[in-house]
Order: sequence, then structure tokens, then C-alpha cells
Amino acid sequence: MSVTRNWRLQAQRYRMVGEVCNGCGSKIFPPRDVCPTCAAPAQAPFEFSGRGEVYSYSTVYHPPEGFKEYAPYVVALVKLDEGPMVTAQLTDVGAEQVSIGMPVEMVTRRVQSGGEEGVISYGYKFRKPIQQPA
Repeated sequence: MSVTRNWRLQAQRYRMVGEVCNGCGSKIFPPRDVCPTCAAPAQAPFEFSGRGEVYSYSTVYHPPEGFKEYAPYVVALVKLDEGPMVTAQLTDVGAEQVSIGMPVEMVTRRVQSGGEEGVISYGYKFRKPIQQPA
């Protein structure tokens, strides 16, 4: 990924900033030019909580180029608390510990490195929530 594209996507990748539709109020992630629900402009920024639950998942044993160091890894479809679904890698959890409906939270982690001289890309992944002491 180029340095400029990586820079443009920082809010989306580090803080899960999407949009809210000006027409129907739908929460949208990732940001789009128009709302997928009502086709109105969706330009008001909205920061998602980063919390949700696993809707579905799969374990990747034969990853594409650039992701081999992480194999095997779990990729999940996460339904965010605010409504949208996102696809993301799960981290800090083994495939045998993942279940549909499992609560997860967003964390920022290294997603990919561009080799010896490449740009290291960071983005969101999801993990089991860390329990706070009572």
C-alpha cells in the first residue's frame, strides 16, 4: 500500500470512523459517497465504538502473498454494535476459541509489512474483550 493511501485511511483504520447518513440516519462503515440504504449523501463523520460480535468466521491456512507470516489465522465477519458488518482478522485468540456470537472489541495492530524497505501498515483487528477488574 502506498504511503499516501495509508495516510488517507488513518481515521478509518485506527479509530473506525465511518459516516452517518444525512437522510435516514444509517451508520455506514467503511465510508461511502452515498448511503447504501437510501442513496442520500452520507457525509457526516461517525466514530464507531469498535465493539461487536462474531457473526461468522473462517480459518485461513493458505494466505495470499504478504500475509503468510500470520498463518493460520482467523478472519471473521463482525457485526458492530451500531449495525454494520465488517470483515477483519481476529487476534490474540486461537481458532478453537472462536464461536459465533462471541463478543469482540477493535484493536489497532500491524496488518502488513511491505518487505525489507516497505511501509508497515497498521489497521483494525478484533479480539475478545479484556475484562476490567471489578
